[in-house]
Amino acid sequence: MIPALVLTAGLATRLRPLSRVRAKAALPVAGQPLVHRIIRWLAAAGVRDLVLNLHHLPHTITATVGDGASLGARIRYSWEMPVLGSAGGPRHGLPLIDAARFLIVNGDTLTNLDLASVVDTHQRAGALVTMALVPNTEPHKYGGVLVNGEGSVAGFTRKGSAAPSFHFIGVQVAEAETFASLPDNTPHESVGALYPLLMRERPGAIRAHIAEAEFLDIGTPADYLDTCIRLAAREGHPLPDNSVLWDDVVVEPGARLTRCVVTDGAHVPAGEWSDLTIRRLDGDMEPFEERRGELAVAPLAR
Repeated sequence: MIPALVLTAGLATRLRPLSRVRAKAALPVAGQPLVHRIIRWLAAAGVRDLVLNLHHLPHTITATVGDGASLGARIRYSWEMPVLGSAGGPRHGLPLIDAARFLIVNGDTLTNLDLASVVDTHQRAGALVTMALVPNTEPHKYGGVLVNGEGSVAGFTRKGSAAPSFHFIGVQVAEAETFASLPDNTPHESVGALYPLLMRERPGAIRAHIAEAEFLDIGTPADYLDTCIRLAAREGHPLPDNSVLWDDVVVEPGARLTRCVVTDGAHVPAGEWSDLTIRRLDGDMEPFEERRGELAVAPLAR
């Protein structure tokens, strides 16, 4: 199987304040760091040569992943300073990946997608990039991908569009030449600018692989908690009071938590705590947070 680049460098701004404490890929999801779940899923499909790109809170990822041996993979790291984006990241990682073709996997991807079938679609089409898609059933929440009758990506829609579309689930197969012409170590906003250019220059270069696959979202704190609740129940260890407690959390007698996410090292005093993110106050607060003693607290859904 071809190697993979896992995109774990991003700032995860929609996930704040949780992403102020850990990089998104390092968040615990039903008892396992998210990045562990991704690596084990890739390794089970035969993808064992992985590069992770790093920028935001990189130590929270490297400390739990190491060289990947305990997870059944070989892990190397592509360091970014500044963060290079979804186009610049793959460009910077090319020397480490050292392959003409590779997978790109978003560092927040939780899916049961059949990877071999995506690679097969890509090889048969002779595409530059093949994107794994499912029907976009929530266009009010997600932007979409437009696909023409030949199976090529024809464009992209913004969130709220009424046009029928597909949802990109964070897995794609790419030829190295897709990114090779970009200047290295230079921020590129996203593939959202690169791919339309390629589509104009080489019609059919960006292909669609439409799949029947599950996709679990952790884009926002509320999405993250819902995914944790769902996976914990499925895996036989439901979360008490539908709350997630990270490492070294202290919950005092008399404290009742309901649908809360409590991050590393927080000390929760007695009282009712519901539908909140709770973190130890350490430096600045987000505009939507409020101070309660030594804690920074925010509504779970905003």
